[in-house]
Amino acid sequence: MSICPVCSRACKAGAVRRALVALAAVSLAMLAGCKDDGGWHAVDVSGSSPALKFTMTRARDGREVTAADYRGNIVMLYFGYTFCPDVCPTTLQNASLILEKLGARAKDVRFLFVTVDPHRDSEKALAEYVSNFGARFVGLRGTADQIAALARRYRVVYSVTPETRDHPYEVTHSSAVYVFDRSGAARLLVSSLGAAEPDLAGTEADLKRLAGG
Repeated sequence: MSICPVCSRACKAGAVRRALVALAAVSLAMLAGCKDDGGWHAVDVSGSSPALKFTMTRARDGREVTAADYRGNIVMLYFGYTFCPDVCPTTLQNASLILEKLGARAKDVRFLFVTVDPHRDSEKALAEYVSNFGARFVGLRGTADQIAALARRYRVVYSVTPETRDHPYEVTHSSAVYVFDRSGAARLLVSSLGAAEPDLAGTEADLKRLAGG
């Protein structure tokens, strides 16, 4: 089975999976067509996506945090889960490599990893998972309603199917990364970090530009 670029697991024939993939593709296409790229390597979503806004629980200390806690930082926002076998670890590892290349500029970047599977991703498990990729990675948990509201805000699609006698526990999710500037404004949508040939250099250049250097 081939790996779908917007899902976290090997693709299966099924109406739900196909619908998720199609919706994610349509959302990306709509955003890509919103405006000229302005010289960015990623999709420029300035003015077409809402500012960073959320209330979540930070995994490492159990503290409730909001977007205001990350004002002044370049924020990368991603939805995934710790049991993800391929796209999530690939995306986070590629982001980690980019942050390493940013050098001193990386101190102003935060990668927020929002779990779509809080039932299995405890605070401890989530904190340990993101710590594997570096100090700039932050694990966030929320209630089902909080996660759903945040996903809708950024046109992110995901599904969690509980295990049954005839079907294993299954999670699917979009794999793009939203990037916000220091003011919290949405600026870019990076779709390649979980792909077989990610544009690491392009994403690095975009983050440098946002960081002002």
